[in-house]
Amino acid sequence: MSRICQITGKKVITGNNVSHSNIKTKRKFQPNLHTKRFYVPETDEWVTLRVSAAGIRTINKKGIYSALQDAKEKGFYKD
Repeated sequence: MSRICQITGKKVITGNNVSHSNIKTKRKFQPNLHTKRFYVPETDEWVTLRVSAAGIRTINKKGIYSALQDAKEKGFYKD
């Protein structure tokens, strides 16, 4: 399973570790992902999603049904 949020599309990005002497080495920045179950009252079912902390905040703000519809349009979530 890839490390991509199913609501926001956040994924692993790369950058540098920078030492005190300014030597740069490659590193990865991982998204803050959680596997969480959500109840969708419109369809009367439970959905298990792998979402970031920002994705959970988006669901709290918009609602699960609306957030899932937007994610499907953008291609982040597939049934």
